[in-house]
Amino acid sequence: MSDRHLLVIGGGVIGLSSAYSALKRGWQVTIWERELEHGDNCSLGNAGMVVPSHFIPLAAPGMLSKGLRWMFNPQSPFYVKPRLDFDLMRWGWLFYRHANARHVEASKKLLLDLNLESRALFAEMAKDNNFGLERRGLLMLCRTQHGLDDEAEVAAMAHQMGARAEVLDSAATAKMDPSITMNVAGSVWFPDDCHLNPALFSQALRQRIIAMGGQIEYGKTLNRMDQQDGVVTSVYSQDQRFEVDQLLVAGGSWSAEIVKMLDFRMPLQAGKGYSLTLENPRQLPSLCSIFAEAKVAITPMNGTLRFAGTMEVGDMNLDVNPQRVQGIIKSIQPYFPEFTVADFAQVKPWAGLRPVSPDGLPYIGRAPHHQNVLIASGHAMMGLSLAPVTGEMIADFLTPEVSTERWKQLAPARFGA
Repeated sequence: MSDRHLLVIGGGVIGLSSAYSALKRGWQVTIWERELEHGDNCSLGNAGMVVPSHFIPLAAPGMLSKGLRWMFNPQSPFYVKPRLDFDLMRWGWLFYRHANARHVEASKKLLLDLNLESRALFAEMAKDNNFGLERRGLLMLCRTQHGLDDEAEVAAMAHQMGARAEVLDSAATAKMDPSITMNVAGSVWFPDDCHLNPALFSQALRQRIIAMGGQIEYGKTLNRMDQQDGVVTSVYSQDQRFEVDQLLVAGGSWSAEIVKMLDFRMPLQAGKGYSLTLENPRQLPSLCSIFAEAKVAITPMNGTLRFAGTMEVGDMNLDVNPQRVQGIIKSIQPYFPEFTVADFAQVKPWAGLRPVSPDGLPYIGRAPHHQNVLIASGHAMMGLSLAPVTGEMIADFLTPEVSTERWKQLAPARFGA
């Protein structure tokens, strides 16, 4: 084992994947996780999807007009909580500047390639670990012909890049998953997408990390850093001092506050999402799917059925907004008519904070002006999907002989240091 030591701030799926990849390259690794052992984080209650289909970044044409319409609907899929805050205003301005076709064109192949590479890494891990990986594809379900026409344009864009996608009418969609009753105009099937159980995947990573000699310390919050000449020499959690060779900030939505200790203001907002899991659903599909118009994800997991959705950009609390949860519940029956609102009466909503960059691309790379600090955050809805490839990218940055030039589009300082 090398004497090189990596300290990872954040024990979610990005931090765990990065720690695992660093251990494979011969690094010693310690993870500091702010939650207590067996605590919750944004990795655990999400939809569990691996999505090569999601090559269009959040900042895309039409999002501004949709966002303005949705602002006045308390049950809409997207909402920005207004507040007088410089960081939010800067984030909003940058989002506005990137919500255009030019940005989509510049980003789509990168996002597709990263998701496909991550999918291959998931498949490799699944050979030795059972975390419920199902490689059956994803259905983008469309209630209306207009919605289907929009998704067909995405399918055409996928074909142009050599990715697989198939437009299906309502009858063909029903044949794809006969175990669920659907009321749709049609769908787009993305056969390279897959799904898994995020809690089991995180558990498998933790077990591998410990078996490889890594350490995970729970209830650790980074309070301050010692720095000298662009090098972080040590960090502190409460009264504990930890000397640093290399530091990785993978703290999810808390990453922006952490890097402020480095005099770096990284544009990042927390996007609150919710999920509801039926333990004994009246019908259980075999494929994961997304309600295209309602922006709700549906995933079968070990006999349960999870519905996840909303993007509520605002503060850092995990309070449940009942209106947002009702928006998810009310969207279900129009697509899956056998389900009722009463099915969810006893279901406790889960909430998590996704770290959202203003251009819809993650931050992966070196912190500006610091030789030994890396950042991996800002993945938004693709945190789980991109976790394995993010880990490999971080390991590349830790390996001097490996070129990281191809990742410059994801540089944390791309909006200025």
